Amino acid sequence: MKKILVPCDFSEQAINAFRFALDIATQAKGEVHLVNVIELPVMHDTVLMPVMTFEETLLKELGESAEKRFKKLTDKPKAEGKKVKHTVLFGPTSRMLLDYITEQNIDLVLMGTHGASGLRELLIGSNAEKIVRHSPVPVIAVKKYPKNGSIKNIVFPNTLDTEHQEDLVMKVKALQNFFKATLHIVWVNTPGNFTRDAVTRDRLTAFARRFMFKDFTINVYNDPYEESGIINFAHHVDADLIAMGTHGRKGLAHVLSGSVAEDVVNHVDCPIWTYSIKKD
Repeated sequence: MKKILVPCDFSEQAINAFRFALDIATQAKGEVHLVNVIELPVMHDTVLMPVMTFEETLLKELGESAEKRFKKLTDKPKAEGKKVKHTVLFGPTSRMLLDYITEQNIDLVLMGTHGASGLRELLIGSNAEKIVRHSPVPVIAVKKYPKNGSIKNIVFPNTLDTEHQEDLVMKVKALQNFFKATLHIVWVNTPGNFTRDAVTRDRLTAFARRFMFKDFTINVYNDPYEESGIINFAHHVDADLIAMGTHGRKGLAHVLSGSVAEDVVNHVDCPIWTYSIKKD
């Protein structure tokens, strides 16, 4: 996690993400990339296209305004002495950020989420959903600023799909090691996907042995719904972070069923770490 991208619209949530990114960068001896994307207006004519003749002076003013806000943000004591780069980009938000991730060899994206509206506002049909869906690197969604050193318990909801999880598991293990946290591997048992606890525990044990986890617990949590099971289990173990795999084609909503991830974000204040599982 040497290079951390923080998409920044200067909201409270983005600033919380920036503060958390500074903590991670300090520990990793890395750097934070603050990026503000200004979308160009679109002309509704025979075709939709960026207004290339948009007043140069206005673009300049928008860029200068963002630079001033960046300076105010990076001049704060918490950012002093840290490696922080800030950039203003013009164009479609998701495309500019995804290109930036590739071009700058970003290792982690840290994004702010918005209150009770959670993932519905942040991700569904939005630029951020595209970033989570297509990002080649892990993404952490942050609602509130987690205090430095507070990540001690990580919940890892699992589908036991070992065929496609190796890359995900390696990333989760690296995440756990970075924070020196306890990993709580959990299978949520629901009426629609019921398995006897003894059978599931045997499978979880085999899973943990195969991937040589350390400092972990295995758990079977019975609940009517997957989303409430994750939420209730996270509260039960006082989780500081939840790590979930996603599938690139359908984003977070496809990781389990329906609006699972949305509900999780809405009902827990801890950060949500996601990584897109690539299937052949």
